Amino acid sequence: MPTIKNFEELDSWKKARELAGYVYGLTRKENFSRDFGLRDQIQRAAGSVMHNIAEGFDAGYDAEFIRFLKMARRSAAEVQSELYLALDALYITEDELQKAYNLATESKKLINGLIAYLAKRKPTSRLED
Repeated sequence: MPTIKNFEELDSWKKARELAGYVYGLTRKENFSRDFGLRDQIQRAAGSVMHNIAEGFDAGYDAEFIRFLKMARRSAAEVQSELYLALDALYITEDELQKAYNLATESKKLINGLIAYLAKRKPTSRLED
């Protein structure tokens, strides 16, 4: 894997950003935007995917990065679950659910790949003093 200097270079972060952007777009829909509880929760979960990847990247140690990546993966699963609430409340369509669900799945796959890579390599610190 080439040396990555910024979290913005990570494919997993880029996909998580795409997921968050799509979720934010969905929550702007009229009825969805008025359900403050679900709207805020799904927005926080979607943002948490990308934020945990970024925060973990700066953790300095692979083991700590992996811990944050696992939190990011769980947040993506939370988004997937909350999408069903939005569908059942008729805030989103089946097609919108499928697109967001697939973005979350792609995010989780990229996160899993990064976890596997980090777990296999020699433990290291990425931060320089």
